[in-house]
Amino acid sequence: MSDKAIWYLENIDVGGIFCPKKMGNQISDSHIKKINKDEYVYLPDEESDKIFFINEGRIKIGSFADNGKEITKAILSAGEVFGELAMIGETKRRDYALAIEDTNVCIISSSEMKNLIKDHNSLSLFFMKMMGSKVIEMENRLESLVFKDSRSRIVEYLAELVRKRGQRVGYEWVVRNFITHQEIANLTATSRQTVTTVLNELRNSEIITFNRKRLLVRDLEKLKEEIK
Repeated sequence: MSDKAIWYLENIDVGGIFCPKKMGNQISDSHIKKINKDEYVYLPDEESDKIFFINEGRIKIGSFADNGKEITKAILSAGEVFGELAMIGETKRRDYALAIEDTNVCIISSSEMKNLIKDHNSLSLFFMKMMGSKVIEMENRLESLVFKDSRSRIVEYLAELVRKRGQRVGYEWVVRNFITHQEIANLTATSRQTVTTVLNELRNSEIITFNRKRLLVRDLEKLKEEIK
């Protein structure tokens, strides 16, 4: 599992802590669940009493505005945790969690997690850093919405995607399981048409190539230079 997948938290083997084989009786196979593509893990107003660790697959976290518009807050992949607000007093879900591909998760109740934290001090540090990272990420997105134009927000998101999930291949960077243009639009508060236009411009400039399965950044520095 890539260290980058766990919110960039070094020296905390969260996958090992959640792993049934390492945890013995504390975490069993009954905690592991397969979520099919397009299946909701939870919906707004459902009881908030469980924390989820993604073993494989991807989960979209989002909400619906009063006018019915969908707001995508994050797309999480293997090694990441969601539903953690159950640990700090959330009683009802405010967001939804949707599997955007077949996904395996480890599900732990908030009471079980509290017991795990007692036995594994590193978990407390993990949750503090994870929540802090999410706050910083949301603040950065807010600043981007206020101070940057649509094109820059899209390019900035691509650069961030490389930082979080990119794998270096020679002088290039590859992000596998590239998300749809509509999801990028939802994450950057732009339109699908604008995303498609920007991606095509970057491809014509030979900065990136892409298809439904992957994003290949041919020159990361040039990509960053496109952020105004």
